[in-house]
Amino acid sequence: MNEISDLLTNRVFLSAMIAWFIAQSIKITWILIKEKRFDVGRIMGSGGMPSAHSASVVATTFCIGKIMGFNSPMFGFAGMMSFIVMYDAANVRMAAGKQAKLINRIIKELGEHRFSMYKELKELLGHTYLEVFVGGLLGMIVGLNMA
Repeated sequence: MNEISDLLTNRVFLSAMIAWFIAQSIKITWILIKEKRFDVGRIMGSGGMPSAHSASVVATTFCIGKIMGFNSPMFGFAGMMSFIVMYDAANVRMAAGKQAKLINRIIKELGEHRFSMYKELKELLGHTYLEVFVGGLLGMIVGLNMA
């Protein structure tokens, strides 16, 4: 029971979770306002504005920096992990989403009867650079305020 209590009072962990929650809430609210519908799939979905992945890792990084010092090895490690996650979101996962979109289009044009796919490939996987930047900014604000 002590471990759960420790986890729920860990500022670094909480900063990541709060940043993720805020980012996902912004996405849900934006869709509600823009499209006038509630998309429950966005709660755990990837892609969109802002990047929850970026918000979470940057919140972790800046909370560690504020607690342990911005010259600590842990801040350096967390910062490097943040860059990797943000690069992946804006480049690798974005490219995978574009490929999924193209594959879905090819299958529709050639005829779905020729292929045995259970459902369309998910296209919204990655983020634009702006979505990653805004997620990172959100994470920085949360991380600095949680420490």
